[in-house]
Amino acid sequence: MSQNSNSDFKAGQRQQWGSVADGWYRWWPTFEQGARPVSDRMIELSGIGPGSDVLDIACGIGEPAITAAKLVGSEGRVTATDLADGMLALAQQRAAELDLGNITFRQADAEAIPLPDGSFDAALCRWGLMFMPDKPAALSEMRRVLRPGGRLVAVVWGTPQQVPLLSLPMAVAGEQMEVPVPPPGAPGPFSMADPALLERSFSEAGFSGVTTERQAVTFEFSAAETYTRFIRDVAAPVRGLLADKPPAEQERFWKALEEAAGRFAEAGGAVHIGGETFCAAGHKP
Repeated sequence: MSQNSNSDFKAGQRQQWGSVADGWYRWWPTFEQGARPVSDRMIELSGIGPGSDVLDIACGIGEPAITAAKLVGSEGRVTATDLADGMLALAQQRAAELDLGNITFRQADAEAIPLPDGSFDAALCRWGLMFMPDKPAALSEMRRVLRPGGRLVAVVWGTPQQVPLLSLPMAVAGEQMEVPVPPPGAPGPFSMADPALLERSFSEAGFSGVTTERQAVTFEFSAAETYTRFIRDVAAPVRGLLADKPPAEQERFWKALEEAAGRFAEAGGAVHIGGETFCAAGHKP
């Protein structure tokens, strides 16, 4: 990706994710209930504890930064960064509501982290690495800001077939309209779905003792209609696809998505849908 196209992509990401920040704030209890096992495992693998200094990259509306802040306590500190100002504003609001004064929030590009070398005991990146256009640069920056022995833990999604939570809307869209096929290696939710690639990327960025592991996550919605409202509120790429479509065509899509989500409903109507994640961890020598 050229420098200009890289900049254009990031500008688009800031706009897209900023446009759904309010939706993520409405749905964070539902999402974080499902994501909790992932955040807990990341904290465990990072080795942090009371007094640790932690960096959360691509923190969205505040996780796992908030989980880390509760653990490191008043003697520790958490710096949470994201590309989208709108997401950061809501993360800061959540932290204030929880009376967490040990988190600092700042807008930052993961490929050029504006922080000194060797500042942190651990870095966390939950479901963010896949969207970065220059992953080697981002991983190198994460390594740079760690102290010797500091650990990076990053989680990415599996393949579309393994993650219906995210792939179902795009599959329905593909049945109803022309959906552009991203070029190989393009940033996106499934761009790091190969655990061997994930582990190799860590090693090539200079991390040692790299391990990867699989973890399944499940998100619960009271009904197919609830899942559809969730996607409608938070899925920036889906909203982008529909933006120039007539209202009637948009409504046909949402109805078709609700019907497709019904396949995941249990006897009482609740929808359990999720996917597989890959978690990589390594330390700075």
